[in-house]
Amino acid sequence: MKRAPGEFLCRFAILALALLLGACSTLPAVNRAVIASEAIPISAQTTLGGMAQRSAPSPEVSGFRLMPLGLFSLDTRVQLARRAEVSLDVQYYHFENDETGRWLLRALRDAAERGVRVRLLIDDLYTGGQDPLWLAFAAHKNVQVRLFNPFCCAREHGQGGRFIASANEWSRVNHRMHNKLFIADGAMAVIGGRNVANEYYLRSRSENFVDVDAFTTGWVVPPLQYLFDRYWNSDPVFPLEAVAKTDLSPAELRARFEDWTGPVNTPPPAELPPNDILGYGPIADDLDLGRLGLIWGEAYVFADHPDKPFDGEVGGELAETSVTYNVFEAIRSAQQEVVASSPYFVPGPTSMEMLHELRSRGVKITVMTNSLASTDEPIVHIGYSHYREELLRMGVDLYELSSSRLRENKRMFLFGKSLGRLHAKLVVIDKKRLFIGSMNLDPRSATINTELGAMIDSPPLARELLRIIDIDRLQSAYRVRLGPNGKGLEWLSNDGEREMVLHEEPDSTPWLRIKSWLLKPFVPVEQL
Repeated sequence: MKRAPGEFLCRFAILALALLLGACSTLPAVNRAVIASEAIPISAQTTLGGMAQRSAPSPEVSGFRLMPLGLFSLDTRVQLARRAEVSLDVQYYHFENDETGRWLLRALRDAAERGVRVRLLIDDLYTGGQDPLWLAFAAHKNVQVRLFNPFCCAREHGQGGRFIASANEWSRVNHRMHNKLFIADGAMAVIGGRNVANEYYLRSRSENFVDVDAFTTGWVVPPLQYLFDRYWNSDPVFPLEAVAKTDLSPAELRARFEDWTGPVNTPPPAELPPNDILGYGPIADDLDLGRLGLIWGEAYVFADHPDKPFDGEVGGELAETSVTYNVFEAIRSAQQEVVASSPYFVPGPTSMEMLHELRSRGVKITVMTNSLASTDEPIVHIGYSHYREELLRMGVDLYELSSSRLRENKRMFLFGKSLGRLHAKLVVIDKKRLFIGSMNLDPRSATINTELGAMIDSPPLARELLRIIDIDRLQSAYRVRLGPNGKGLEWLSNDGEREMVLHEEPDSTPWLRIKSWLLKPFVPVEQL
């Protein structure tokens, strides 16, 4: 039955008042010395550990395989969970209660039932209303779940309700852990940009992300374990049971988990294709053979300190230990070319100064990001649009992903009728160094959220990453240029037979363009 607007407003006011009255609550005290734990080092006695050590050409290098295909990327995580014998350390910003999230959770639960220690660390932003699932998972033996910077109140509500309830703690709850990491037996890991939800693995009917992550082993894995431990035992992290409550017994919780993750509610992913656009098959093929076919090179990994967002100033100076600072230092070393992919590209003063300096030395700069129509964060696109004309005038090549061109792309395993959005966070420097991780080129990654990533020295791997970026840049994006006489913008595409020139934001509706124009003066760029 349709309700009068006044009734909706009244209900909202009552909810807001109730949530605000609960805002005085605080997070519980936790004895961190008692709950501290450490990663279990690699051992040649485990199947994965022995395989990793046999595959490495030397102890000081790391092996990588890029994973542009979401179906392979999800299967890699599941395969590692199924083959783990000692430990699984898992860290994500967004771990959704959907078919993908529950499928992976069941693989983690099955590992725990075999005696594998499972530590799951998730940011609390997207867990609203999902406490029953996490409590049911944590009710199993050998499983521990912790939350980064949890909301203390209104846990059954979504983001809006929980932020209202934490209005007096905005400076705290605005900071989130954006890291993505999956480590099995201290031997093999997955890093990159993908969270755990249908849209990251081509399983959503409405929208899916263009993304890339990497399977890795070798020298970088122990440092990744150290970085995980630093978060797991940090002050902003709380055990799930300290903030989420239930009246159900552990047995009842486990029964519910069995039902939620069983075949009726959690169907398996689609069958894997033979190979991806790089020609690689599923990682299970290598694991079955007992030897990994990877690209090897020197690499180092880094993550923001867990306290970074609370110690610094929003929009302030970059900490020398931050991921953004280290990536920028690598970009500044470029002599010829920088190619970057960032779904959210809001340069800000520090980035613009760096880009100006690179262009003054003749360094070619190419950036691919989302268009207004393809972004899932229109407010961020407004922040980016402030800089487009200046970027083009300094000679930066800008490309924006086109949802329509992506649908028309005839490559297999892509998006069908769903909306495609860019989500890959990648940088290639001079065709020989590359960054892959969770960091966007925006102020939020720089000073508000925490991030994780790897810098890799490997011309062969850089060539593969450029190939991935170029496929999307040339076949599924518009090139942006200045309009006639240097005024306004134009979007160019080429279907192989003719060039098309558009004079409005591609694929966008008039209302979306008008709304962006109206909001533009009010967007706080330093918060994006």
